[in-house]
Amino acid sequence: MSVVIGLSAVIVAIREGEAVVLTVRPRASEQAGLPFGPFDPGGHRTFELALRAFVTEQTRFELGYVEQLYTFGDMGRDAPLADMGDGNGKARVISVGYLALTPHPVDITALGAEWASFARFFPWEDWRGGRPPALGPLEEALKAWCGCGGPAEGAQRLARARLLFALDGAPWNEERVLERYELLYEAGLAPEAARDRGETPARSEALTAALGEPMISDHRRILATALSRLRGKLKYRPVVFELMPDAFTLSSLQRTVEAIAGVPLHKQNFRRALERADLVEGLGRLETDTGGRPAELFRFRRESLAARPVSGLSLPLLRE
Repeated sequence: MSVVIGLSAVIVAIREGEAVVLTVRPRASEQAGLPFGPFDPGGHRTFELALRAFVTEQTRFELGYVEQLYTFGDMGRDAPLADMGDGNGKARVISVGYLALTPHPVDITALGAEWASFARFFPWEDWRGGRPPALGPLEEALKAWCGCGGPAEGAQRLARARLLFALDGAPWNEERVLERYELLYEAGLAPEAARDRGETPARSEALTAALGEPMISDHRRILATALSRLRGKLKYRPVVFELMPDAFTLSSLQRTVEAIAGVPLHKQNFRRALERADLVEGLGRLETDTGGRPAELFRFRRESLAARPVSGLSLPLLRE
């Protein structure tokens, strides 16, 4: 069996206050996927250059900030490039995932690509308006799964479900996106789990909606990995500014952080933390197109990255 190296891109932006990801729809596929393409050792000098080239080719979109995410190589991935074998059978596809951030989500629907909200794929991850409705059907299904094992196994499953999905009053940890998706897959609830086993389980309409849209291959796992990484990185690197325009208000910055983290933040405490971090600077002019009182415009002090070690932003949660 030959081995093919593929590259997958999770390209994140903020559009109309929502965190969105760039998706493509391969030919003859009913499900969306991430931009992906093969790595050609003879034609590409680096993985990143190859990634930038095929994303531009597929979407006419040029990447800005990029970082390597993870390498996905599990057997039986049924990856989109698996038919690129050597003529003797299918190839084993090793996919290198990348996370990319952009402040400019240009309209690319004419090219068959689409900016899709994270909530379409992970409806249980958005707590900005309180506990997500999706968690009701998920809790019922997860507890039913926990009851299918023996006493010891069932107790272990229930402990994991409570920890990851904040069941029975447990606290919510926004960074554990990947672990939550993998638990749903293990429980046979994620649509990809049934698809990979060749099954079509009967589910209620409410549970189907709560589980979110599936993606081709293991692209939803790659997407969950990227969101986990990004949510964690908000706190120790100023990556959120890669999603902001050159000039922004502090309210728009807070909304961007909330859209990525999926949790509401305390306005005054967020601004105090921002002031202590010394990451932004007022521009001395106002944004008048706010629908309310004019707000001061700020810029990211990018020069601070070279001058000193720079941390990310603390997330002072709004407690009800």
